[in-house]
Amino acid sequence: MPDNWTTLRELLLPAVSAGGRGRTVESALRTAIRDGQLTPGLRLPSSRDLAAQLGVARGTVTAAYGQLTAEGYLTARRGSGTSVAATLAGPAGTAGPLPAATRWRYDLRPGLPALSEFPRAEWLSMTRAALAELPDETLGYPDPAGLPELRTELTAYLGRVRAVTAENMVITHGTAEGLALLAAVLRAHGHTTLGVEDPGHPGQLDLLREHGLTPVPVPVDHDGLVPSALPASVRAVLVTAAHQFPLGTVLHPSRRHALLAWARSRDGLIIEDDYDAEHRYDRPALRAMQGMDPRRVVYLGSVSKTLAPALRLGWLVQPPFLFDSTVRRKRLTDLGCSPLPQAAFARLLRGGGYDRHLRRTRASYRRRRDALLSAAAELLPSWQPIGVAAGLHVVLRLPDSLDDSVVSQRLAEHGIHVPALSEYSRLGTYPGLVIGYAATTPDRLRDAVREIAAIAG
Repeated sequence: MPDNWTTLRELLLPAVSAGGRGRTVESALRTAIRDGQLTPGLRLPSSRDLAAQLGVARGTVTAAYGQLTAEGYLTARRGSGTSVAATLAGPAGTAGPLPAATRWRYDLRPGLPALSEFPRAEWLSMTRAALAELPDETLGYPDPAGLPELRTELTAYLGRVRAVTAENMVITHGTAEGLALLAAVLRAHGHTTLGVEDPGHPGQLDLLREHGLTPVPVPVDHDGLVPSALPASVRAVLVTAAHQFPLGTVLHPSRRHALLAWARSRDGLIIEDDYDAEHRYDRPALRAMQGMDPRRVVYLGSVSKTLAPALRLGWLVQPPFLFDSTVRRKRLTDLGCSPLPQAAFARLLRGGGYDRHLRRTRASYRRRRDALLSAAAELLPSWQPIGVAAGLHVVLRLPDSLDDSVVSQRLAEHGIHVPALSEYSRLGTYPGLVIGYAATTPDRLRDAVREIAAIAG
């Protein structure tokens, strides 16, 4: 062990001597871990020992150890000292990601609901009721289109809250599988490209490419996707009409009609990803586009933003001419979704538990959003909030003099995970940060904004 500590001194001393400031110890340790020079599980010397080796104050090393432990690079256990975290592996570029809860002091990525709000007791009750009531034959291979009981309840629910005509529904493992199934079916119908919003979700672009479609970026402005910018090579387009991701705009009614006219003139298709329409704070959301023309609009939804992503429950509503092909592909790929969570969700819908849960979480998310916005207004007055009326995230537009990717990286170095808006765009956009607030309490959000202001404001 002393040999390792001697190596550590030789590794860090040049950087510390050149830097001459306390934070250099922290930076040198972080760089050595990222580059794989300090291997996972390596035990580090005590703060007193390393301070003596490097010729710095003991408090400097203690502060560096504390910061890197908070970021997940180090682990500290009473009686065992401080070690490089075992979850890191290899040099930069090959390292596996640390679990978010370990690495980030503030994980402000968009897309996650408050998982602590999941209605565990009610879900357990619904699951028990489903087990008691489901006939034995339901425990065999399921209907690949989904449990009829759930499709019936969802058809009624979506018709009531989103004006969706949902007869041709397939239950999926979340929106991701729904989009994957649809991509494969579109390929079989001769499509090779798909229009996508820019900025938009980068994960969906990867998914589309993986399933044989080339995503073609289409610009978004303050009224949503621009239909006149759709290129001639595209006969299908993916939109987030109710709450554009990530900018938060609503597709203007005139744009909706223009997009539907485009689809009819091109024998085209609109894929509506209705990922978080339940979370609107100023007024009821506009009805889904699918109800305006069920022959031209495919509708995607899930419980990932309302209950929990881990349930892997979603739905795909499509025109009749796609339904049989989608069900056949679903049967061939995974034989259908598990009936038990479907049955539990059907009971949650039927008994009103889902509506009650949404009312509770909507109020909670509004409080969190308000805490974020009030802190930003006080501490970052030159940063403009965008898309605040709905959803689980906001965009903070930065002054044009700032590079959002640089700001995001600086925050990451301090354990704050906030993606840059530029990560979501290929056409280019204004500098901004995409801040998810749903999974963070109001007090923690205020603390996070205070640190963001101190680091980057």
